[in-house]
Amino acid sequence: MDNTITDLPDTTTNTDTTGLPVVVIGAGPVGLAAGAHLHERGLTPLILEAGPDVGAAIRAWGHTRLFSPWQYNIDAAADRLLTAAGWTAPDRQDLPTGAELVAQYLKPLATTTALAAHVRTDSRVIAVSRAGMDKTRTTGRADTPFLIRTQHSDGTLEDIQASAVVDASGTWFVPNPLGQAGLPAPGEAEAITAQRITVALPDVTGLDRQRFAGRHVLVVGAGHSAANTLLDLGSLAEDAPDTRISWAVRSADVSRVYGGEDRDELAARGALGTRLRHLVESGTIQVHTSFTINGFTTAADHVDVLASTPAGGQTLAVDVVVPATGFRPDLSILSELRLELDPAVDAPHQLGPLIDAEFHSCGSVTPHGERMLAHPEPGFYIVGMKSYGRAPTFLMATGYEQVRSIAASLAGDQAAADHVELHLPETGVCSTDLGGSCDAPASASPEAASSCCAPATAHVAEDGCCGAPQPVTIGAGPSATRDSGRC
Repeated sequence: MDNTITDLPDTTTNTDTTGLPVVVIGAGPVGLAAGAHLHERGLTPLILEAGPDVGAAIRAWGHTRLFSPWQYNIDAAADRLLTAAGWTAPDRQDLPTGAELVAQYLKPLATTTALAAHVRTDSRVIAVSRAGMDKTRTTGRADTPFLIRTQHSDGTLEDIQASAVVDASGTWFVPNPLGQAGLPAPGEAEAITAQRITVALPDVTGLDRQRFAGRHVLVVGAGHSAANTLLDLGSLAEDAPDTRISWAVRSADVSRVYGGEDRDELAARGALGTRLRHLVESGTIQVHTSFTINGFTTAADHVDVLASTPAGGQTLAVDVVVPATGFRPDLSILSELRLELDPAVDAPHQLGPLIDAEFHSCGSVTPHGERMLAHPEPGFYIVGMKSYGRAPTFLMATGYEQVRSIAASLAGDQAAADHVELHLPETGVCSTDLGGSCDAPASASPEAASSCCAPATAHVAEDGCCGAPQPVTIGAGPSATRDSGRC
């Protein structure tokens, strides 16, 4: 591989950020929205995408239909750019697939006159630092340009300077392992190599059909990704009745995965839970609860999944395993920056306590912007799915508000940056098996517990919790939310 370094300016003495772009890492929905907001604020974005085209991660699950309609998936600044370019918006009540989200929204947005010259594909960011100084240097740090090192598919490297950096690279390409304690189980890598463990959200009824039809399939996880795959397998079993479906979760029951059902304002999300419950109750799906995977043994024609359960050790022989245990952020590219991260969920320090699922059973979070996302490294922000680290239930609309606030702050309009506002649909659910609500203890009164399900419209200062309730989601489908990482 050619590791030639190209376009490397002298960065040892440059301390002038004038005229430098704001680099946005990732050309997904939140990254492109950041570009739109920066453009509206008169700033120059430079959006770096690792893949050959925009929306690379979404293309990986393009066959999956979102449960949120278009109205929740389109950023306001992006909408304004597209409308000015003569774009015809999709019906705001329709539910797009991932492929439709890319084709009808992301691709047209990236090719608008305002953004086309500012999107670079085949530009994988492998490191972010400060020009001429490492993490230990303090003097003049805030006035020194950022240095972003990228690698192209041919192996060549390129260094780019920036006045600020917004990391919207997501988490899709860093899935959580299937083993206990956050570690890969013994034999997990070998099972992946043998193609006994798939990627998340395979195309069960389409391109990957032959891999699942008539096989014994184990789905591991308790979020929307697991639910979507299980529903696809249920449909496949109608045509291929020899298909066997097992579902393993670490929790003691799966009721929380059903979500709000008919109480959910997003009808498709509610219907997903109802359909899944019916498949379980009918026996189409065999559920294995309190199932902790300790290892995999790959044979010629199957894989043995070794697990511990309350009844003792269990071995489940299956043909293929579908992981749906969520994702985690890749922080390795940020090792030369001064970050302040929550020690539990790897989110920005101030945001972490508000999204930690152990304490926020509603999955709720105060609408938040630039101040809550800031790090000790001035001008650097993590946004979108990656801003939630390992925590569950991220909504695209949350990311859009994040980047709106950050763009306002970078443009010098801190008042607009601090005015955070978010309008989201209700789920009809305000409890999980954790037994509490927001920061209230499990023994809190019913009135306190219900407060997180107040109408999900809020303009708040960036502190507090239950003052700005948001809807619970039950894990992450690729749609408007991300996986919980918990099974």
